[in-house]
Order: sequence, then C-alpha cells, then structure tokens
Amino acid sequence: MTTCYCNSGLTFSQCCQPYLQKTRNAPTAESLMRSRFSAYVRKDFEYILKTYAEEQRSKLSISELEQSAEDTHWLSLQVVDHSSKENSAQVEFKAYYQISNQYYVMHELSDFVRVNDCWFYTTGTMQQDTGEIKPERNSTCLCASGKKFKKCCGK
Repeated sequence: MTTCYCNSGLTFSQCCQPYLQKTRNAPTAESLMRSRFSAYVRKDFEYILKTYAEEQRSKLSISELEQSAEDTHWLSLQVVDHSSKENSAQVEFKAYYQISNQYYVMHELSDFVRVNDCWFYTTGTMQQDTGEIKPERNSTCLCASGKKFKKCCGK
C-alpha cells in the first residue's frame, strides 16, 4: 500500500484515488485541493482541468497545464488552514517542489466554490514566502519522508 501523495496519512486508494478515477466526488474543498495535488504529481492534467470552476476552465487547456508543470517534480503538500461556508471555501497550503536542482515552495490561499454538490477551484493568491528555498542539510526533507534532507532528496 502506498501512502497518498497529498500527505494525508492515508493510502492513495483510501484518499485521492477515488476522486482521480471519478468514482467519487471530493466531499470538501480540502479533499479536492489534496486530490488536485495528487493529480499534479501523477500528471493527470485532465482531472486538474475538470476541477477548475467553469469560468476558469474555459480559459485553459490540458496542453497549457502540461507545459506549466513540464519540469516540475512535486515533493509534498502541507495544508496550513481551511475554512468553509455552505457553497464557498478557502484552503491555505504549501506545496514543495523541485525543478532541476532547485527547490521551491508554493504557498497559496485557494478559493473554491460548490456547484451542484461538487467542489471546484476558482482562484488562488500566492503568499509572500512563495518561491525558491534552500533546504538546510540537517532539516527534515521536503518530500515528507521523515529523513534528513542530506540523506534523502539532498544527496
């Protein structure tokens, strides 16, 4: 059994896989956001496009999504906070990733809407600490393995 890419602590089959396989809709904005991260890791750009709200989806294409993530290796996800109302929600998260030998964090406050009992991503606001980061050799690895960076991704 493989731990889910979104770092929920559940296995992939218990967590994001049913959403990506479209056998179930994400019940919360947070679960949708987690499944979108897993989709980016798996390069399932069709799923990502389908989880955008209609207005945003009409302005995007699968090829644009593929190009924007072409060289990106997603490492881990950390949900910082989430709040929800009846038909809207916000999820704050940090997604760690690598391009070549450089490491980055995308810290975003994402907005979601619920339409016909389905959650959709609308927009996101990048936070000030988004950008390149330089992990310390003895810090916990960005991939959430629990190992030190120097013994994991920093080799």
